[in-house]
Amino acid sequence: MNLQKQQRLVIDALEDAKARDIKVFNTTGLTGLFDRVIIASGTSSRQTRSIAQHVAEQAKKKGLDIIAFEGEDTGEWVLIDLGDIVVHCMQPETRLYYNLEEIWGGKPVRVKLLGP
Repeated sequence: MNLQKQQRLVIDALEDAKARDIKVFNTTGLTGLFDRVIIASGTSSRQTRSIAQHVAEQAKKKGLDIIAFEGEDTGEWVLIDLGDIVVHCMQPETRLYYNLEEIWGGKPVRVKLLGP
């Protein structure tokens, strides 16, 4: 599956699970490890875990490998490594504190989102 289709799959799964404030960053040229970072928020540790689990389930259904799935124990920050895409599902306070947008925000990707 090409990068655009993988990206759409992740965004759709995040939206299905009611993730908030979804941001996509192009990391091509910044790192050779992955091409996209997608960051989304959940309102509680339970929702953050649920969002991440839904993304992982949808990825598996489409044949993508889950290289890493970390942080599910606390639910403050759950990371899903899909190879070309790394997804961060975070609670708002944790997201604000670590400010990943500043690290990866140099090349935002314009994507169509269903939410507001």
